[in-house]
Amino acid sequence: MNESTAVLAQAGQPNPLMPHLPETIVGLISFAILYFVVHKYVVPRFEKIYKERSERIEGGIARAEEAQAEAQRTLEQYKSQLAEARAEAARIRDDARAEGQQIVEEMRTQAQAESDRIISQGQAQLAAQRSQIIAELRSDLGRQAVDLAGRVVGESLEDEARRRGTVDRFLDELEATSAPAAESTKS
Repeated sequence: MNESTAVLAQAGQPNPLMPHLPETIVGLISFAILYFVVHKYVVPRFEKIYKERSERIEGGIARAEEAQAEAQRTLEQYKSQLAEARAEAARIRDDARAEGQQIVEEMRTQAQAESDRIISQGQAQLAAQRSQIIAELRSDLGRQAVDLAGRVVGESLEDEARRRGTVDRFLDELEATSAPAAESTKS
């Protein structure tokens, strides 16, 4: 041993190089208690906190993925609805065009029917006026023919039956001669 150690050993002081047994035992027991407390209480809390944070992070990632998937589904649904709306708009336009054409066609048909009605009504009016004019002309012409015939023949055609027969015969002859002339002017 060296001199300084011998001096210290004689002085009653412990050797710093040589551990003192009671302090070592107290240090080991204190370390064991500290290890037990850390292992029993602190480590589980740290593990719990670590696990919660890991779950929050993983949950956040999962929620983000879920939100992204939901956004994608919503986008697809929006695109689908937009395509349906466009198809519906095209169908409505086509229906409107078809309905417009149908209305135009109905209006043409109605106008044609009205035109035909007016023409037939006009023709009926013309026919009625013609008949009336012919009747008036027959009457006037008959009187004049009877008067002329009476002057020419010298006999009196006062008798109504004779006069009527003479007028009708004269008018029939007149119509027979005017009918071929009227047909040639129509052609």
